[in-house]
Amino acid sequence: MGRGYIVDDSVEMYLSKLCEQQSDIVTGLVIGQNSPQRDFVVMACRTPSRDEPLVGVGKGLDKEWISEHARQVSRMLPGGLSVLGVFIITDVDAKETLASLRQLVFAVQSLISSEHLWNFDDNDEVTDCLTLQINPKSRKISCRTFDTKDPKSLAKPADWKYQSSVCSSWSMMSCFLNVDLFVPLPDNKACSKSMDKCLKDGLKQWTHQIENAVCLIDGVQLPDDAELIAGQKRNVRQKLAVQLLLTPDQQHSLTDVVQKCGGSLSLRGAIHGRAYVHNNKPKAKLAEKFLKRDVVATMVTRVQMLLDDLLATENESDGVSRDKNGTEQFCLPHRVFCPARLSGSLCVCDYQFNDEDPTEVIDRLKEMLDIDSSDQDLDTKQEIAAEIIECKEPAESTAENVEVQEPRRNNYMGVAMATVVALLATAASILYLSDF
Repeated sequence: MGRGYIVDDSVEMYLSKLCEQQSDIVTGLVIGQNSPQRDFVVMACRTPSRDEPLVGVGKGLDKEWISEHARQVSRMLPGGLSVLGVFIITDVDAKETLASLRQLVFAVQSLISSEHLWNFDDNDEVTDCLTLQINPKSRKISCRTFDTKDPKSLAKPADWKYQSSVCSSWSMMSCFLNVDLFVPLPDNKACSKSMDKCLKDGLKQWTHQIENAVCLIDGVQLPDDAELIAGQKRNVRQKLAVQLLLTPDQQHSLTDVVQKCGGSLSLRGAIHGRAYVHNNKPKAKLAEKFLKRDVVATMVTRVQMLLDDLLATENESDGVSRDKNGTEQFCLPHRVFCPARLSGSLCVCDYQFNDEDPTEVIDRLKEMLDIDSSDQDLDTKQEIAAEIIECKEPAESTAENVEVQEPRRNNYMGVAMATVVALLATAASILYLSDF
């Protein structure tokens, strides 16, 4: 028996609108939440147009463009939400598109997974990826899944059922986590890996700590198999406060060695993590996994966005402060939330640099997720933009003294200090890169 998808009726309205408006082939993404019993679909968003039109199905879909869209969208989803698959609206026979859709979902999943740093639990992971084809004239639906972990996977039929208010009573979990992470950067002469690869390797150690952190939900550590919400509260939307208690990584401390480095990076500050959990008897283990992965993903996304921005503006010096020791300070983007389309109970997110206007966030939400929003829809209160604080050393000091301003609990503003290492403060975020 194939997988079953419970689909919010707002998705039906959105897809029907695309069928009415478009005479050409339309592709897009299906967004929702996996669970061991069934999957929930809460959003769909069409692929943005590019300068040249998408290639027709008969000649193959534009896998690179659609996959990149999926990667960008995946970054904008809080914990618990993910890209479940792809859809296509065309009157071409479903049998003729099957091979192209199969290649597409494998390409999409491969690119999204390349940014994931956490370890996967093979026993609990859902690896089926959805393909949905809709005939714009007859509105006939063909729904299939492929196991993206099996290169030889064949199409399996899946059940697609619309239902009203699918996510109206989902629980929201949130936490604020202090970050103090040091990452050595290998000497360029001794290491051929790119900066991106070096940073990911460094972040993996911190990810391991997050995975092993003790999770307190409303102050209580629940057993893995305990229901997150039971009884009558299951049908009422809950907001749960979570604490992640990190312990030192013993394996890392035992293997510390002196090594030659070309520089270093430090991440310091506080980040806001958020995850949504379905109301179909969710287990505490699933909710904990969603939130921990969101914490890791938001860190990785900010660092990657900064590196992309630096590559694009490497000849510009705006927003960069360098002291006499060669330490550079950078403000990373802070997290902004916005209600998802026709579903005020769920939010998506974006990341805003200090020099960006809210209109740029609004434009990205429209382009990537096809969400119409305004300034009033943006929740910018969870994280406040970082500020670069210039640190002045005493005239007679020979050591590199540090002044640290702790992040304020209410706005979680990250702060920086000048040392030989790099600093990043998130929730507002600041990153330093330095050369030894």
